[in-house]
Amino acid sequence: MRQIVLDTETTGLYARNGDRVIEIGCVELVDRKPTGRRLHRYLNPERDVPIEAQRIHGLTDEFLADKPKFREVAAELADFIRDAELIIHNAGFDMEFLDAEFALLDNAGMTSAKALSAHVVDTLKMARDLRPGKRNSLDALCAEYGIDNSNRQFHGALLDAQLLAEVYLAMTRGQESLMMEIDEPMTEVAAFALANRPALRVLRAQDAELADHARILGEIDKESQGKCLWRAVGGAG
Repeated sequence: MRQIVLDTETTGLYARNGDRVIEIGCVELVDRKPTGRRLHRYLNPERDVPIEAQRIHGLTDEFLADKPKFREVAAELADFIRDAELIIHNAGFDMEFLDAEFALLDNAGMTSAKALSAHVVDTLKMARDLRPGKRNSLDALCAEYGIDNSNRQFHGALLDAQLLAEVYLAMTRGQESLMMEIDEPMTEVAAFALANRPALRVLRAQDAELADHARILGEIDKESQGKCLWRAVGGAG
């Protein structure tokens, strides 16, 4: 199974109001193991970066001025995430921005990040289900699972994707143990169970107990006007 842990940084909070993606970070997992493959790009958003956003990620207009535009890296990004499961913290935010960027392209083969990927996992929703009522920011989850995030002075797409990969693996560790092993034939499982079952102890009814049983059945038969089920099916007494 191929998964891509993905994060973005943007000029602001609202793609629909013209905010743009300025950094993309992707980390590849295959069969829940980091492969070392990653994709990291800074982008020229073709607009200014508000000072409020700069305080969060530290990316200035001057730094981004000579970086490629999204359309110049779109094909590379599409190839990297194609047919993979995307792992994203607060997935709705990043997916909205990526889809807005793809929508600006004149390329029918790259209509949206969702269409390119196989599935999207939102680790924020997953964390809220696991830790209801608690803070579930990336920093809070790093603290919860003992992941070192001391280098996170600013939000950064690649660093955050790397941290999220560790968080995701920690949150989902042990899931495999919940799946039944179906390789072993059930006949062998049944034979093992029978072989290890202690012998049953059989207790026979005494004569006095049988007499009491017959008496009670007779009373039931009388009260039910001959409809005692035990006697009807051929039971003893």
